[in-house]
Amino acid sequence: MPVSYETLLVEVKDEVARVTLNRPQMLHALNAMVFNELEHVFMKLTADAGVRIILLTGSGEKAFAAGADINEIARLDVATGEAKARRGQEVFRMIETCGKPVIACINGFALGGGCELAMACTLRLASETARLGQPEVKLGLIPGYGGTQRLPRLVGASMALKLLLTGEMIGAAEALRIGLVDEVVPASRLMERAEEMAKTIVGMAPLAIAGCLEAVRWGTELRIESGTDVEAEIFGRLCGTADKAEGTKAFLEKRPPVWTGR
Repeated sequence: MPVSYETLLVEVKDEVARVTLNRPQMLHALNAMVFNELEHVFMKLTADAGVRIILLTGSGEKAFAAGADINEIARLDVATGEAKARRGQEVFRMIETCGKPVIACINGFALGGGCELAMACTLRLASETARLGQPEVKLGLIPGYGGTQRLPRLVGASMALKLLLTGEMIGAAEALRIGLVDEVVPASRLMERAEEMAKTIVGMAPLAIAGCLEAVRWGTELRIESGTDVEAEIFGRLCGTADKAEGTKAFLEKRPPVWTGR
């Protein structure tokens, strides 16, 4: 990645990209520049055939992202507020639908927009010290970057409303119990565990991974009858690929497959 960013650190190694939010003095609060740079880097990583999976985290151990930049929020009026929400929604939706697995590695605080960013990722790993929440009601607001929509889909409407209406901040163990995160590990092992998971996913067939992401995404947005139609179409499409032929041949020959992404 030859491009340098003011608010991000980016590294690509062994088909795994690591994108690190890097505004430690602001606990990686999400301002307009962060959105612009996230959009740019995810566009590049999505188009890069040499990247199979993306890890997203915050530098240091204090925060994944502590939320929106309150200095920016304080200046918003009706028109600029709606525009701000739509901009965040646009960037997070791009991350959610980029076609590659994105693992949020949650170290420390993931509050407000930071929690919404984590929810837009494919999977969420949390350190034992992680703290998550949607405290927007304490500012006289609601989540604006998709939190009122993704949170109920992950934890159920009642639990989502409990968190939204109280502005309560919860720890990693509770986030795991309710399904907000997928795994909790010691802080010292967070990135190591993420790399292990990434290595496992990189070892699978690229088109099949993309197919799983596509089928599940459509399935969450369609009635089950339509979702299973999408599943059948993708299954059939994959049956015509070289990777499917290689995968079945390798299984029968009791050897590791060699994927080509074709």
